[in-house]
Amino acid sequence: MVASVDDRASLTDDADRNEPMFQGNWLKRPCPVTVGPRYETEITAAHQLREVRAGLRSWLPSAASDGGMSTTVLDGLLLAMDELAANGLRHGGVPVRVRAVLAAQCLLLEVSDADPHNGPEPATGRDPALGGMGLHVVAHLSFARGWEVRGDRKHVWACLPVD
Repeated sequence: MVASVDDRASLTDDADRNEPMFQGNWLKRPCPVTVGPRYETEITAAHQLREVRAGLRSWLPSAASDGGMSTTVLDGLLLAMDELAANGLRHGGVPVRVRAVLAAQCLLLEVSDADPHNGPEPATGRDPALGGMGLHVVAHLSFARGWEVRGDRKHVWACLPVD
C-alpha cells in the first residue's frame, strides 16, 4: 500500500534526524501519493540548476494557500533539490526530472533519472571535506525519504516539513 502525504505519521522514519545517516535510511519504497499544486521541470546539465532554483522560488510562494511560505521551508527545498538533482546528473542518467508538490502535511520533492539499476548510496567512512554528503543533508532535512523504480527511471524522493 502506498502512503499518502496527508498521513504524515505513516511516512515518518523511525530514525532520529540528528543521528548519523546510513544506507538503510534511503529505503526502496514507493513515493507517497500527492495532491496539490506542483512544479515540474526537466534538466540535462548542471548549469540548469540555477533556472530550477529560480522556478521553485517563484512557484512555492504562489502555491501556498496563504500566499506565503517561510524562508526556512524554501531554503530546505532549494538545498534538497540541488543535492538530489546534482546526484541525478552526476550518477544517474539524463534527463533528470524534478517535481515538487505542496501537500497539506509536507512538501514532496521527487527527482528522477535514467539509471534504474542503482539506488542512492550515501557516503560512509569519508571525510566530509571530500564531499559526497548530499544524501545525508537531504535525510536530515526530511522526515521521510526513499526511492523506487518506475519503468526505466529511478525516482528518489523526500518529504520536507512545511511547518
